[in-house]
Amino acid sequence: MRAAVCPGYGAPEVVHIEQRPAPSVEPGQVRVRVNAAAVNFPDVLLIANEYQVSVPPPFVPGSEFAGVVVETAAEGFRVGDRVTGTGMYGAFAEEVVVPAASLSPTPDGIDDRTAAAFGVAYRTAYHTLRSMARVQPGDTLVVLGAGGGVGLAAVQLGVLLGASVTAVASTDEKLEAASSYGATHVVNHRSGKLRDALRGAVPDGAHAVVDPVGGELAEPALRSLRRGGRFVTVGYASGVIPRIPLNLVLVKGIHVLGFHFQDVPADEFDRNETELREHLVGGRIRPHVGAVYPLEETVQALRHVADGRAVGKVLIDLT
Repeated sequence: MRAAVCPGYGAPEVVHIEQRPAPSVEPGQVRVRVNAAAVNFPDVLLIANEYQVSVPPPFVPGSEFAGVVVETAAEGFRVGDRVTGTGMYGAFAEEVVVPAASLSPTPDGIDDRTAAAFGVAYRTAYHTLRSMARVQPGDTLVVLGAGGGVGLAAVQLGVLLGASVTAVASTDEKLEAASSYGATHVVNHRSGKLRDALRGAVPDGAHAVVDPVGGELAEPALRSLRRGGRFVTVGYASGVIPRIPLNLVLVKGIHVLGFHFQDVPADEFDRNETELREHLVGGRIRPHVGAVYPLEETVQALRHVADGRAVGKVLIDLT
């Protein structure tokens, strides 16, 4: 099979395409013919060995995919089933073998590109909004990194949940996308002081902030919260982990939370998953796919994400 391979740690340019033997299927696993794979920022970090876990090279990067089952050694799936799945690595290849538990059926009427673009970003955003930020109709919500995969998903879902969303991003193109999905206010943080811009956008203070970026944007966003507001840190796409003055947390009674799937209470997790799937199947949300590359251009796809140019999701097409 053809696969994108990371032979050693480094920049995206170390990745190359080669022929590799198809991985064997062990009990409890399923082989999937990959039709579409999504590029996520952690893929870039894994290749650079800058993620919180290391994968020994050589390895096939890629953590999110959609395709068709071609072999199974597990209950619950049959050859020919359309599925979407996640894993730490392996998706940037014509075939991937994963535990059955990491797969979900692709809903009828949802194409593989949509399925590949949907899973990680939208599940992260929805669980964050529902169970961490606890967004309610009428709330004001600030979303940092609002042009990226998780950020743009949070904009769409925040609007769907009834919030007034202020989208913060680095380019007008990203802000145009956020506006098209219902953001009430948009802020280009490169155009001036973010603290002043947020004071104008949410003069009474925000109920919640979702931050997948970190870096220098975190503190002014936190300052924009009203008393008792919730600040949810999701990731650090900026590459910089922020240092928050704790006196702000004390004085304003702010709640600072970190998002992990395993921290969502089981009953809420099931509720969130059901609601999100219903929103997708019902056509109330659709992932924004900003760029699609063939497998041969995996390096360009990774560089697109690494450089912060992605608007919504970046995909690799393997059909």
